[in-house]
Amino acid sequence: MVIVSPQLYSKHISTSGVLQRVSKVLEDDDEVNELLRMSNIMAVTRLKYNDHGIVHAKIVAGTSLELLDLIIRRGIELTTLRDGTAKNLDDVKLIIFLSAYLHDIGNSIHRVNHEYVGALIAKDIVDRVLRTSLDLPTRRLVSIRQEVLHSIYASSYDAECLTIECGITKVADGLDMSEGRARIPYKLGKVDMHAVSALSIKRVEVDPGERPVKISVFMDDHAGLFQLEKVLIPKVLGSGLKELLEIYVITPQKTLKYFPKD
Repeated sequence: MVIVSPQLYSKHISTSGVLQRVSKVLEDDDEVNELLRMSNIMAVTRLKYNDHGIVHAKIVAGTSLELLDLIIRRGIELTTLRDGTAKNLDDVKLIIFLSAYLHDIGNSIHRVNHEYVGALIAKDIVDRVLRTSLDLPTRRLVSIRQEVLHSIYASSYDAECLTIECGITKVADGLDMSEGRARIPYKLGKVDMHAVSALSIKRVEVDPGERPVKISVFMDDHAGLFQLEKVLIPKVLGSGLKELLEIYVITPQKTLKYFPKD
């Protein structure tokens, strides 16, 4: 039983020397910290939406690395290793970690088209973080960077993920939805279907199942299905991972296999 939470971030960073070095540089970077703060000013303070800042960034990063572990255990070939844009598993983890951590920084300008904008403003940041923390040849740095930018851009609902690594980030983004942290924007303090649905989801777990990844969504009542239909399922369908995932909904009354539909 693995619960989607901020603790997954520390769990995975602590097991990788590469991620420890990169995360230290990233967490100390003034521009990154200010972009995440501004993302919440735009999303939370001004639009009255849910969190898109540092807590969300760390939850998605930790969850992405957990999903990667589950997929690796089943021997699934990773796209960046197949295509040679990643040379080893450390490179894969680096791509997933950076794209997950930075995927929402475009909100610091506006929510509209924030994935596209985020990919553009992440370029110099990724270059700086990689050059500061790791000694990589220029061509390898560029290939890693472009995979990161692809994953940020394709975190949008209407963009197709072209790698498994990108799909992992996209799905992990949709899994940060317990106790009102749903990824569908809803007006804070407003009682409507968006808010009721978000608040009904109590926790999300990711574990091995019949398929590589079993997602269990625990909710008070079926109002939480609105979040799944509007956020998680569209992300799953656009992730390229739909054959690797199964989703269960658990309420006090019963357990329902929600995806795939048999």
